[in-house]
Amino acid sequence: MTWKNFTRDEFGCKCGCGTNKIKDAAIDLAQSVRDEVGFPMPITSGYRCDKHPIERAKMRPGTHSKGIAFDVGVSGGKARLVTAALLRRSVGGVGVKQKGSIAGRFVHGDVSTERTGLFWTY
Repeated sequence: MTWKNFTRDEFGCKCGCGTNKIKDAAIDLAQSVRDEVGFPMPITSGYRCDKHPIERAKMRPGTHSKGIAFDVGVSGGKARLVTAALLRRSVGGVGVKQKGSIAGRFVHGDVSTERTGLFWTY
């Protein structure tokens, strides 16, 4: 499958292992939001292997390790628009981190079927 603004490689594990088990549904969600907002959404995290530092620190596997989540590096007004677009869709969860340095700010989206409509901040 191909997407207008994303490649599967963008969603691969960033720990250096090169593993990529992202599900099409996660990329479909990212593309749908990108189509709505009309601006680039850099993928800062997609699939995470079990050796990824963030996943290793968790007590149980998260949505990234299941290949059903992504984070996009956006801040300010763009973060608000991405968050609103995600909340208008049937998603598992939306998380927003807008504290700290601009480089570390992001919005999380996932297509979990184990939960729906979950919203949180970091």
